[in-house]
Amino acid sequence: MTRNVNLKAVVYCRVSSTKQTTQGNGLDSQETRCVEYARYRGHEVVKVFKDDASGGLVTRPAMQAMLAFLKSRRNETTVVIIDDISRLARGLEAHLKLRAAISAVGGMLESPSIEFGEDSDSQLVENLLASVSQHQRQKNGEQTKNRMRARTMNGYWSFYPPVGYHYERVAGHGKLLVRVEPLASIVAEALTGFATGRFGSQAEVQRFFESQPQFPKAKNGGITIQRVSEILNQSIYSGHIEVAKWDISLRKGQHEGLITLETYLEIQERLHGK
Repeated sequence: MTRNVNLKAVVYCRVSSTKQTTQGNGLDSQETRCVEYARYRGHEVVKVFKDDASGGLVTRPAMQAMLAFLKSRRNETTVVIIDDISRLARGLEAHLKLRAAISAVGGMLESPSIEFGEDSDSQLVENLLASVSQHQRQKNGEQTKNRMRARTMNGYWSFYPPVGYHYERVAGHGKLLVRVEPLASIVAEALTGFATGRFGSQAEVQRFFESQPQFPKAKNGGITIQRVSEILNQSIYSGHIEVAKWDISLRKGQHEGLITLETYLEIQERLHGK
């Protein structure tokens, strides 16, 4: 297929996480490759747009800025250069929506990795590549979940650390939950106090947390009862782990608990009568 040359062009780059910005498919690497392609085609790059987070059409600020820029130049064709089809979207439906949105404001997609066209064969290849990209994203998600589940089954917490802990790299364990002070002691005091009856209700635990300057609070300076309930119900503070959504029953964790398992069970007895 013969391509138009000597056109104005914009470059669109995207990564779905800040970690990717330092990897081989980071924003700078994508930009370099797209600018090189534009030079080869004889296009003049007039603007570069970069998104550094995942999201749909509406939630990508650089995508929105690019569409507005193209709309302002609707009367003349502007080439939109992307490094790879996955940089536009990681799914067929999203890809088609974005492609249509770009076309509607006078943009014409080009890439050093794929030949875009309006004929049936070109569209078939494009749609297949978009579907493959979607499958790869879903497969990566499944593999990540499976690795996290297996690690959790071995007693390692695989989620955001609860208040009172943070992650440290420990020899023989990798990233391990480690208590962080003074938050760990504050949480331990609240949990033990509720188990022993020092705090007669969740509201009293709430007031205790609010009285501690170091305890993280909401924007209004308070602690919600829901937050208190979540802390009281977390078995992780007893040095154990369970994840119901993954069918992982209560088991000893690799991290140090802030309270004993007996104290945790006393808390559950007070909360739920079990």
